Amino acid sequence: MPKSGVSSILLLTVVANLWLCAAAADEAVAAECPRALAQAIPERSTDALTASDFVRRTSGLSESARETAVAAELLAGNLPEFLKRLRPVTLPSLRSNGDVRVTICVMPDYLALGSDDDFLRLPMGLPTALEVADRFGFVLPTARMVDAIYEQAEVRLRPQPLPPGEAMRSIGYFWQHQGRIQAQRLAAHASLGALMAGQKKDLVLTNRLLAKPGRVAIYGWHEGAGRPIQPLSTVHGARYADYSHGVRLVSAVAYVDGAARPLLEVLEDPRLAGLVSDEGPIAPAVLRAVETGGRVQLSELRR
Repeated sequence: MPKSGVSSILLLTVVANLWLCAAAADEAVAAECPRALAQAIPERSTDALTASDFVRRTSGLSESARETAVAAELLAGNLPEFLKRLRPVTLPSLRSNGDVRVTICVMPDYLALGSDDDFLRLPMGLPTALEVADRFGFVLPTARMVDAIYEQAEVRLRPQPLPPGEAMRSIGYFWQHQGRIQAQRLAAHASLGALMAGQKKDLVLTNRLLAKPGRVAIYGWHEGAGRPIQPLSTVHGARYADYSHGVRLVSAVAYVDGAARPLLEVLEDPRLAGLVSDEGPIAPAVLRAVETGGRVQLSELRR
């Protein structure tokens, strides 16, 4: 995002991806997101932990220690291969924008740890989500993007709430919820890599984070189009994560009428932001926190 002058891993990745993907035509993007958009994600090691192994090793850890382990595994590339096959989601033009269309490229499912055969969709705190997104060349979605992903999903799963309580934040609950989602996916005969929605709430970007620094914004868990169980909320602290939360990563490169553009620029552009955000432009302070992988805190930017 040139206006901020921030030099970050995300900015370098976006520049590289723009160069690689600039020649993609609108028709090509609509059919398939360029593989190069996921090139910053490390290759998974042949001896990396499976999700089952990770659950066993972390079951006795504190939430803080578990979060550290989650970050280490993901940043080392321990995530399923199918998540790297990004799917296009096109946000239609609004009257005020003429015929402009923005296509975003999203992971087909929520961020997970493990292999294609043995993985776990992992809830995580906002700092971890921002760090992973930054390192991989991705950002978090807005609520409008979450709605569009749900509406265009090939597979829509009904939310599977579990009984509330302290266990909601445990790795055991995460694993139990994973089992329910997997049973739904198999019953729907949905293949890995199909664009899927409805199984988790999303961590999202919103201007509300300016008024509530130190919080996380969550939204979604749709029961149908326009019917999220979770309205946009900033009630929880930034490090809070329970079994219902998920991290859907969106490539930091978007396509405006087929032309590659940094998504953070689109989110800040008064002419285009309304296509990808119900709030209009996202505040530069929020975007700077995103661009730095959470290293710059909103509370610091408000001074």
